[in-house]
Amino acid sequence: MNDATSILPEHNKVTEQLARLAHRLNELRGIFDYDGKREKLEELDAQTADPAFWANNDRAQDVLREQSTLKKVIADLDEAKTRYDDAQTLYELGREEGDDASIRDAWSALESLDARVGKMEFRRMLSGQHDEKGVLLSINAGAGGVDSQDWAQMLMRMYMRWAERHGFKVEVLDVQDAEQAGIRSAELAITGEFAYGYLRSEIGVHRLVRISPFDANARRQTSFASVMALPDLGDEDFDIEVNEADLEVDTFRSSGAGGQHVNKTDSAVRLRHLPTGIVVACQVERSQHKNKATAMRMLKAKLWDLEQQRREAERETLQGERKKIEWGSQIRSYVLQPYQQVNDHRTEIKSSAVHAVLDGDLDEFIEAYLLQQSQSPAEAPS
Repeated sequence: MNDATSILPEHNKVTEQLARLAHRLNELRGIFDYDGKREKLEELDAQTADPAFWANNDRAQDVLREQSTLKKVIADLDEAKTRYDDAQTLYELGREEGDDASIRDAWSALESLDARVGKMEFRRMLSGQHDEKGVLLSINAGAGGVDSQDWAQMLMRMYMRWAERHGFKVEVLDVQDAEQAGIRSAELAITGEFAYGYLRSEIGVHRLVRISPFDANARRQTSFASVMALPDLGDEDFDIEVNEADLEVDTFRSSGAGGQHVNKTDSAVRLRHLPTGIVVACQVERSQHKNKATAMRMLKAKLWDLEQQRREAERETLQGERKKIEWGSQIRSYVLQPYQQVNDHRTEIKSSAVHAVLDGDLDEFIEAYLLQQSQSPAEAPS
């Protein structure tokens, strides 16, 4: 055998890796407040054991979601520690017995654990208030006419494919089809652990350069579409109240291309929040009541974002000007002609695998942005 697994690692190399991993695992237990989470989980377990637990179904669902999240964090840390202990024991026995195969197996286990710990450390970057939640993703065509409308639909597919790669659930809440091709806008709900934490990295303007399939002269066209991500706060209480008197409610027949995502019913709902002018719509459900509830969820998320923008403006007044994420802030270019390249203008990460990226292979760009953000100087609270 001459592959890497047949090479016997040096003793110093193994002991250094053991020491590094022990330190990193200990840091992770502190970062994720392992002891505090175990204590909290015990409290929740006691609540779920109470016969009166299901008296308030909404509250019960909130508790079960929190319980599930705590269990996963604790299980991940416990499993990492068990793997470490097993690899350390195997290595020590291999050294004592002169068993080279056991030493190689221990080293292989440590390398695998190193990659696993790296992923857990990356999770540290997703420590925002709502990062662990699902996401409401809005895609809007911009300048560029029919090409931009087609581009908006391509982005919609890209994010749906990304979500599928991660095993996330995707709901198309609302789609406004364009007259000739593509879409004017789309609203997606993506449900999965840390979906918002990941996709907040996609907020901004996305630029496409290609030979236009809609131009008889086959000229190169530049198209723009914007992406907004908001945390899906569900029905939880997050200090956003909506007065029914402030709402203008319209019902209409669901429209669109049909298929599994759009139901042809008379139950679609559009809400206009009169004080802010915010408009949301949902047509995914056959029930008007359910569509209104989902539209209200979308509205509350947008009102939450409006409040965050207000607070951000106050901080900027005290701290000086900061670059804003807005329609004019182009974050990434996807070039199909005259060469092929995806370029993230914030991190300078580039990829020539344009079609793979458009098929949902976004993790390299997302992780680079989150890493960049985690290394930025912390801002003092206002």
